[in-house]
Formats: sequence, structure tokens, C-alpha cells
Amino acid sequence: MGLLVVGSVALDSTRTPFGKVRDALGGTAVNFATAASYFTNVGLVAVVGSDFPRKHVEFLKRRGVDVSGLYFAEGKTFRYSSSFGYDLNDRTTIDTQLNVFEGFQPEIPEHLKRSEFVFLAPILPELQLSVLDQVESLKFSACDTMDFYIEGYRADLLKTIASVDAMIMNDSECRQLADEPNLVKASRVVLSMGPGIVIVKKGEHGALLFTSESCFSAPAYPCEAVFDPTGAGDAFAGGFMGHLARTGDLSDANIRRAVIYGTVMASFCVEQFSVAGMASLTQNDIDARYRDLKEISHFEL
Repeated sequence: MGLLVVGSVALDSTRTPFGKVRDALGGTAVNFATAASYFTNVGLVAVVGSDFPRKHVEFLKRRGVDVSGLYFAEGKTFRYSSSFGYDLNDRTTIDTQLNVFEGFQPEIPEHLKRSEFVFLAPILPELQLSVLDQVESLKFSACDTMDFYIEGYRADLLKTIASVDAMIMNDSECRQLADEPNLVKASRVVLSMGPGIVIVKKGEHGALLFTSESCFSAPAYPCEAVFDPTGAGDAFAGGFMGHLARTGDLSDANIRRAVIYGTVMASFCVEQFSVAGMASLTQNDIDARYRDLKEISHFEL
């Protein structure tokens, strides 16, 4: 079916109680594409600087990711530094250097304009809309955002939200966007903004799926070793969109299955730093965790 992601590629530095990395491969588009690559063909559109290590490009190619839309610009690659304490839901941003990402203007290669499934990772809302305008065969689109855009670019963001099929965001972003502390009510407010689906990521507490007619609650996979939650939400979106693009099935039942596959990919992401937890999985690894989640959440009436 073809899946396109537009977002950031970054060099991340992260410290947790269990270790640290410096200038590791990261960014929303990378974590999404790595997860989604286990389900379907993925095209990536992003910008990096002249300092971006070629080994990272080769990794994406080995995962089958189409990097023809990965543009190299003079200057430094986007860098992000953060730290976590033992509460891995609480991240402290140390430093953000946008560098070449600050001037990012997405240009979709001609063959990727035929992608039927599109994920808009957090970038300026007007740029997200420009991506939708460039895609020619759109069947399903999903969007993520962040507090910076909710606060500073709300009018443009509302236009984007009204143009996509699904919003995928974390619980604090959902509350902020809706200006409503109750998460269920907040999700209903976001639904009223236009998308047919709202998915709320709640970290170790799983995810919620809302439509106008239904609500679905998915548990998180109970990982015994959690090293770094950076990128878990993007991996979730990659598993979710990857499954939908692989099957082409947009029924309610299949969208619920996609939420579970997203949860599975997020669980692999958090077990190691950077993309290491998702770098060399097998289909058996993914299917086994899918079955585990089914067993964990099953009960008899």
C-alpha cells in the first residue's frame, strides 16, 4: 500500500539510571520508520546536516526504508539531549539544537507522492498540511503534535487536525489541546475537531482508542527491562500505521489490532537505547508479544 513518514531525524543524547548514550540515532521519523519497516515498505522524508553519520543511513536502508527523501543540508543535524530519573514517565530536556531542521521544508519525491498511508510526525502544522497537499493517492492519514505547536500554532494545527483521519498524541498533549483535564472528555473534544479516530498514548499505562461510536483500552506490554522510553510513542505509531498499511483494512476490529501492534513495537523500543531494541527483530518476536498481550487482556464474560 505504501507508507510515508515526514518528521525529524536527530542525534540524541540520553541519560537514564541504567546508562547513557551520546549522539545516538534518533528522531521521530527514524523511530517510526524502524518500527513500521517490519510491516510494510516505508518512505522517509526528513533533513539532516552534513555531519550526519553515513552508517545511520545504511542502517535505515538495511531495514528497507526508502531514504530518497532524506535530504542533506550544510550545517549540523538536529540534536536533542534529555535525562530521566527512576520515574521514566518524567523526562527532563537538557538541550535542543534544531540546526538544519529549523529550516525544513518537506519536498516529497515523486514516487512517494503515491503513498496511500501517511504519518505526519511533529513539525510545524503548516508543513504537515503541505505534505497532505503533495500526496496524490491518500487513503489514510495520521498526525502527532507536541505542546510547542499546541500553544504557539493552534490555528494552523486545528486546520491540520481537521484534515487527517487520526490524531495520535500523549495524554498531556490531549488534555492541553482540548483544555480539559478529564482524558475521556478531552478525547471527545479532539474528535469534534474533525478526525475520525483519536489515540491517546499513556506510556506504561497503555493506550486509549476513541471513535465517535466506541472506546478501546489497550494495556502496555509488561517489560521487565526498561532502559530508555525515548521514541516509544513514535515506535507505537510506526507499528500502528505499519499494520494498517500492510493490511489495507480500516475496519474497527483491524484498527484495534493495529493499536496492539503499536504497543508491541513500543515495548521493544524501550528495552534498549536508540533503535537498538528494534534493530534485529524477527516476525516471531513480534507475533509472540502480540499473543502475550492478547492473553494478558483476555477475560471471560
